[in-house]
Amino acid sequence: METESEPYVRLSTLRQLHQVVADLNTARSLADTLQTVADGVVAGLNYELACVNLVRPDGDLVVAAFAGSSAAEALITGRVGSRTSWERRLSMGVSWGDLRFIPHTEGWVLMEDDVPQWHTEGPAPRFEDEWHPHDRLYAPMYASGSGRELLGVISVDRPRNGRHPGPWGQEALQMYASQSAIAISNARLRSNMQRALVRLEREQQALRASEESFRQAFEYAPSGMAIAEMGGDQHGRLLRTNDALCRLLGRPSSVMRRYSFADLVHPEDIGTLLRTSAEGGRAELRLGRRDGTYVWVSLRNSVVADTADGPRFLLTHVEDIEERKRHELQLAHRASHDALTGLPNSAELRSRLSARLCERPSAPGDEAAYGAYDSQRDGGYGTGHGAGGYEPSYEPSYEPAYDSGYEPQPYAHEHEHEHGFGFEPAGAGPYDHHVHIVAPTGGETDDGTKGLAVLFCDLDGFKSINDRFGHHTGDAVLIEVARRLTTGVRDGDTVARLGGDEFVVLADGLGAADAADLAVRLRNAIIPPIRVDGRAVRVGASFGIGWAECGMTVEEVLNSADQRMYVEKRSRAKVQRRAG
Repeated sequence: METESEPYVRLSTLRQLHQVVADLNTARSLADTLQTVADGVVAGLNYELACVNLVRPDGDLVVAAFAGSSAAEALITGRVGSRTSWERRLSMGVSWGDLRFIPHTEGWVLMEDDVPQWHTEGPAPRFEDEWHPHDRLYAPMYASGSGRELLGVISVDRPRNGRHPGPWGQEALQMYASQSAIAISNARLRSNMQRALVRLEREQQALRASEESFRQAFEYAPSGMAIAEMGGDQHGRLLRTNDALCRLLGRPSSVMRRYSFADLVHPEDIGTLLRTSAEGGRAELRLGRRDGTYVWVSLRNSVVADTADGPRFLLTHVEDIEERKRHELQLAHRASHDALTGLPNSAELRSRLSARLCERPSAPGDEAAYGAYDSQRDGGYGTGHGAGGYEPSYEPSYEPAYDSGYEPQPYAHEHEHEHGFGFEPAGAGPYDHHVHIVAPTGGETDDGTKGLAVLFCDLDGFKSINDRFGHHTGDAVLIEVARRLTTGVRDGDTVARLGGDEFVVLADGLGAADAADLAVRLRNAIIPPIRVDGRAVRVGASFGIGWAECGMTVEEVLNSADQRMYVEKRSRAKVQRRAG
């Protein structure tokens, strides 16, 4: 009977084993897989109880699934046994391949360890291979590979036939543990992949939300925004501009993509742009509009990366500061110009005059040396203004009222305190890099020397107009005199009001006869009647001509012209008294 039934028993067990392994492969999650492992032991291998102990990340083992007894399942599921206790159990007992069998005769020493366990009461064994309630059988589950990482342990109890498993039963349990380890590894992999996919989807959703937030913030920002390429052949080319920047510059976004900021910046501000760093750089400069005008803007740069190692782009915030700049320039103009006439005031006059003078007087031969130096400097580098300078002219421009055959020289570019031009005349000091100013020596005759003439003008009869007709009329006279003086000089000359009825004219490149002729012309321009509120009033003017020379202070130059004016005023008064 035993011989006839053994093949049938093995075939039946093999079919059951095949079914439970198939069930392992259809489990959806790790929890389902663990429970299927426990159920398969009971259903396919004919044990009454099965417990799956799973290794946690910290190394201890937790009861993750139980089958065969709801009471036992409720009692020990979720409980944890230390890795030390488990290693002790797997190192003792009888080895059946990878299986570990601990008979009841040895198991008593394990009663006090922390491994969760369930025991049923029953009679003592009646024969040698009968199963005792305190017998223990463990099937370790190892991950595939050379490392044999322990994934967990299947513990079984109470075979249904009441006997210790024979060679076929032992092999079947070991095979099942091996298949269970594969199923658990696959379930973990699927679970990790699912978590990774969920995390990736969430990250993608967050990225899409972030990109949409950035797009809306970029597109609908009240101030200008631009994204430009960074590095490569197309460095600085605009890739994207928002609507605010397009409106500010009057150019559609499709056209803006043809440019970089270097193409749009004012020529005088290109140096400022090039000196602006990419990361956190700030600059105030002018950008060109479509209509050819320029607008003052503030640029703020930051660098953004497309991905962790992807291309980097330059994000530029463009703020319209035209109003603030205009206000600053107006304040600067008010500080340097007379509020009534709009002419440069005393401080501005002294500043312009000081820019032309140095402390070292001219010496024989200096003029030729410095003339050669200036020629080389202008030919090699030019005398253009710096990239950051910008000040609109508030003085009207007029055609010259006279012609003496010269061009006016700029007032602020004679001194050059750097040594990068490659030429320095012998004996020159660090503050002598300019053409020394000298005065004509021929009186009113032209000896060929050209200099910087300082014409000090004081109005005659102005006080009586103030006394008779009031300050309103006096102010109107001063405004008209300022206009006539400005009309009578050339572009590049300076007409300033010192205060009261005193004016000063700076005219460069004049000879003695030219200066005298200019004084006569300006005096004749002032003499005609000035109509104020239907009333015609007259003022005269006395002019004193001084000359600015290096080695003189500003005050010395102005005092010299002032004294000459008083000499001229007294002499004219004597002439008028004799004529009367």
